[in-house]
Amino acid sequence: MVSIEINNGIGTITFGTEAHNSLPGKVLKDLTDSIIGMGENDSVKVIVLKSLGEKTFCAGASFDELAAINDEKTGLDFFSGFANVINACRKCPKFIIGRIQGKAVGGGVGLASATDYTIATQYASVKLSELAVGIGPFVVGPAVQRKVGLSAMSELAINATEWRTARWAKEKGLYNEVFDDINQVDDYINFFCEILMKHSPEAMAELKKVFWEGCENWDKLLIERAAISGKLVLSDYTKSAIRAFKNV
Repeated sequence: MVSIEINNGIGTITFGTEAHNSLPGKVLKDLTDSIIGMGENDSVKVIVLKSLGEKTFCAGASFDELAAINDEKTGLDFFSGFANVINACRKCPKFIIGRIQGKAVGGGVGLASATDYTIATQYASVKLSELAVGIGPFVVGPAVQRKVGLSAMSELAINATEWRTARWAKEKGLYNEVFDDINQVDDYINFFCEILMKHSPEAMAELKKVFWEGCENWDKLLIERAAISGKLVLSDYTKSAIRAFKNV
């Protein structure tokens, strides 16, 4: 599910699923539509992206949907959902504040990377686990690399079974602020959004364009990357790995 709320110029987009806030295709589409809609809404000055619960921000791709992919077209369509969300964040003229209360895996790391300012708790560890199931962070990789650099992104992508702490993520530039608990995170988000609301919307929109310079080819690039993942997910190795993960 995805819900939206607009309160005094702050637009909040909240997503959540029972499987640790994993992302099936429907949620990806709704996230994309919500981000685009908030960007076009003149009453919204700043956007907060958050998920439900206290433990996990986002577990990445839905394993149920990954397991059900049986042809390249379906695979392309599914992974294009992640491309569409990232590109919606990139093109949105409003600053998007990421509220990361807990662990982020795979596509969840990509989602956090696509926000403009990320505020996390000390429990918000990160892991790019795609290689462990025979795929690779092809779609989210550019967003992660843009934030942390090629070296740190490669570290996450290659060492796909190990968690990196929230402090590591802050040192690398993925997170901008890290607090002890979610109450401190929410207090800071409220404080920070109030400050941003006083700034010129036009200036913030122009500044965001500057921050995302060099990513103009992502409409094409991320779909090409989605095709790679859509093909790899059909392999016997990946099918077996996904079954094993689902049975844990």
